Amino acid sequence: MNVVAIFDIGKTNKKVFLFNENYKIVWEKSVNLDETTDEDGFPCEDIEVLKNWILDRLSEIKELKDYVLKAINFSTYGASFVYIDENGKVLTPLYNYLKDYPEDLKSNFYEKYKGEKKFAVKTASPVLGSLNSGMQIYRLKEEKPEIFEKVKYCLHLPQFLSFLLTNEAYADITSIGCHTNMWNFKKMKYHRWLKEENIEEKIPPIHFGKDVIMTRENIAIGVGLHDSSSAIIPYTINFTEPFVLLSTGTWSISLNPFNNKPLTFDESQNDCLCYLQYTEKPVKAARLFAGNEHEVQTKRLAEHFNVPVDTYKEVYFDKKIVANLRALNFQIIYPKKYNFDILNECPFQKRDLSNYKDYETAYHQLMLDLVEQQVFSTNLVIHNSPVKKIFVDGGFSKNSIYMNLLAEAFPDVEVYAASMAQASALGAALAIHQNWNPKPIQNDLIDLKFYKH
Repeated sequence: MNVVAIFDIGKTNKKVFLFNENYKIVWEKSVNLDETTDEDGFPCEDIEVLKNWILDRLSEIKELKDYVLKAINFSTYGASFVYIDENGKVLTPLYNYLKDYPEDLKSNFYEKYKGEKKFAVKTASPVLGSLNSGMQIYRLKEEKPEIFEKVKYCLHLPQFLSFLLTNEAYADITSIGCHTNMWNFKKMKYHRWLKEENIEEKIPPIHFGKDVIMTRENIAIGVGLHDSSSAIIPYTINFTEPFVLLSTGTWSISLNPFNNKPLTFDESQNDCLCYLQYTEKPVKAARLFAGNEHEVQTKRLAEHFNVPVDTYKEVYFDKKIVANLRALNFQIIYPKKYNFDILNECPFQKRDLSNYKDYETAYHQLMLDLVEQQVFSTNLVIHNSPVKKIFVDGGFSKNSIYMNLLAEAFPDVEVYAASMAQASALGAALAIHQNWNPKPIQNDLIDLKFYKH
């Protein structure tokens, strides 16, 4: 059986999948690897351990008698650089994008390049410190010039993993185009600061996501993709009319591949940004920390009502409870005008739980408040674009209260719960389809459930 191997590397879980020619998973392995620390004692990925795990799994796959390995690709978390010298040796730890960025260095940088406002709009990158991965290179250059001198190439993590197998260094547009401070979205090329700081020469040429490098064993190897951009690929392949993908987990991220309007500064201030797809088309995205808020508030509810933390899994949408809560609150749940304050704080944080007669009622209120926030966030990317469908995947897609309230909030749009096994891994496999798979792509990769409003 011909297969493609996809290494799907998250911050916590590292997974490898074999997909057959119909894109069904036929084999998988996963692991949680221990972190190490950088020279400041800050936790970070142990790149050596990760490298060895990937090479070991690859040896294991090649020994499997039932499968013929035709291709390999990578989907990994973003905002992480590996610095290699001319011999391919790794020069630094894989610095964590959650690490604090020095304020003086940050203010010097933005002062030099026309200020935060103009820069953020040009690069579609909100000011996020280390999460703007280009700023990590700038920091290395300023704080450790002797190491920076030795750097031959700065590789985002997916491209480094590809380099391990091919010994060929490339950059990739999905990694560069994701709030890195590196890409000028107006001119669709690198921002001039990279040249002025002598960094551009250390970034290898861009390799397109659909293209591959062939090995001596005749295995097609992709250059890897940023996981958020990879996860949208199965949707863009399956659906042509305008849609928004609402990907829910710790963050709820609204992704609109059909909104190509430039990012405004106000949008960037409200956790809005642009990704680039592997086809180089922009995706407008808005983030909301909704999964995290849900986790915090369900713990609070469990303590107050003295029930298990996961009691919410047994609570289902109840129209009467929603109607009663709305009558009590005397508020328009979905105002047309944007009130950005609601994005900063969930209204439920300030609600007095003693006002609710039972857990079920209080949980419905939490979901009303979270969906109210979500509507504002998603509207940032829908704004003036002809969206016909919203697909919700991840944790909230299985929550009947969330889905019914969302469908009601968008009466002119069809709202679907979408489920698909391992979207970012599947996207990385589909991106290189033409290089290994003779079969046409089937349109049954995504299971959909329609919610009537």
